[in-house]
Amino acid sequence: MSYPDPLTRKQQEVFEFLLANQNKFPHPPTLDELCLAMGLKSRGSLHKHIQGLIAAGLVEPPERKQRGVRLTQQALMAMADEDGLPLVGAIAAGQPIEAIENINHMVVPEQLKTDNPCYVLQVKGDSMIDAGIFDGDWVVIEQRSHARNGEIVVALIDKNNATLKYIEQYPHETVLIPANKTIKPMRFHPNQVEIQGVLVGQMRSYQHR
Repeated sequence: MSYPDPLTRKQQEVFEFLLANQNKFPHPPTLDELCLAMGLKSRGSLHKHIQGLIAAGLVEPPERKQRGVRLTQQALMAMADEDGLPLVGAIAAGQPIEAIENINHMVVPEQLKTDNPCYVLQVKGDSMIDAGIFDGDWVVIEQRSHARNGEIVVALIDKNNATLKYIEQYPHETVLIPANKTIKPMRFHPNQVEIQGVLVGQMRSYQHR
């Protein structure tokens, strides 16, 4: 990731160690604990590096009631922006609704995305439940404008509304097929439908919504 200027090589090493190990400490580490964990002998040198990170806005200034070295919210957000995918809003798994572009970022496991550009949408509706895609799930979409028949796609209809469906493409029509026996397929002229991506991953929270 990119670092604010000026940041020395040693400051970068300390910052990267804090990022990689922030969840391994039971509490924000003290300078002595950091020295031990990083195999450093000079507490004074580490203190200087931490002061540089404080000046860069990456580590919180020490307070009387606060022990240990804490990353700032700015540093944590920078990590999320780098490691996460754009969360661009909601997608209908039912009647088409607009895909709302309210872009945040969401950290996604490597196994659920591809090497191509991807983004995340949250599912609204129940038309894909027979495919195991439920209301409130997050889907990982590989951004592309083509798909094979039978793939689950984000389809933009009449340049206005987006929906998540299986797709079947023919010269005379494009059919968007739900995974719910109570809902009928949607049929359009090919010119009415634009593919905006293909489903490659899915995430779900079991917390009470």
